[in-house]
Amino acid sequence: MLNMTKREYARYVKEKAPSSRLVRDTALAWLSGGLICVAGQGLIEWFRALGMTRETAPVVAAMTLVAAAAFLTAIRVYDRIAKWAGAGTIIPITGFANAMVAPAMEFKTEGHVAGMASKMFVIAGPVIVYGVLTSAVYGVVLWVMRAVGG
Repeated sequence: MLNMTKREYARYVKEKAPSSRLVRDTALAWLSGGLICVAGQGLIEWFRALGMTRETAPVVAAMTLVAAAAFLTAIRVYDRIAKWAGAGTIIPITGFANAMVAPAMEFKTEGHVAGMASKMFVIAGPVIVYGVLTSAVYGVVLWVMRAVGG
């Protein structure tokens, strides 16, 4: 392999690389992501039917999706779904819950504080920091625009 030309190496890589399943993967991501969204909308409608307000029902539905994704991650089901469904499972609300719980599950042997509690913020920490920083910058820009009459 060390004496291969670029063309020979490219042919070798093409032979060894798995074939692309782009259409299948795209369809599964679309289907699974759509099902998660349908589940979320179904929860909203169900909570509205139970008497929740238009403002409250989506919040409770989002919390339910986060709790369900966290629970499914904790019992090692979410990963099996993600292997089948692919990118459709990284819809922000469920994907974020999975991203927070998965590191905690990996490091639970280190104890509750040093392991689970601290590892949950491996992914969530940067997201929270970015969100807070972005909202602060947005607030300053909005304040400046109002101050100059924009």
